[in-house]
Amino acid sequence: MVEWQNRLAHPSAGHRTVEAVRPVLPQWIDRRHGTLTFRQTQVLTGHGCFGRYLCQIGRQSSSGCQHCSASVEDTALHTLQECPAWDGERRVLGANIGPDLSLPAVVQAMVGGQPEWDAVASFCEAVMSAKEAAERERERAATLLSRRSNRSRRRRNTDLRPP
Repeated sequence: MVEWQNRLAHPSAGHRTVEAVRPVLPQWIDRRHGTLTFRQTQVLTGHGCFGRYLCQIGRQSSSGCQHCSASVEDTALHTLQECPAWDGERRVLGANIGPDLSLPAVVQAMVGGQPEWDAVASFCEAVMSAKEAAERERERAATLLSRRSNRSRRRRNTDLRPP
């Protein structure tokens, strides 16, 4: 435990996540409930279908939120705390873990007990599944548009060839 605490005292990456987990590290390690899911990990780390991350890895040209009309950067925190697209899911989460949806408060709630852990897991599953489905649909639409454009270009090129 001391080695982990020492290593987390000076992280080289994942600062936001480390700062949320570090204060409750002993409880996190000793808990008897909850298995961290893929989608919980996405929300905790910010590595998922978030505009900022997708832009960072070159899969999207803009870091803006695709789910709300606000012209803000789409991050895990925006998704967790602000984006109106997820108000319903956020209300359910808040009713189960309390109104503070900062990452440290969410992690603190997760180590508090199985019901809180399950509420966070449910929020992450619902929201990230919807964000991933929307991302797949945007990619599909872009691919179809590209194919149509290529076909149209080929037709124009064959129309311009001499007989």
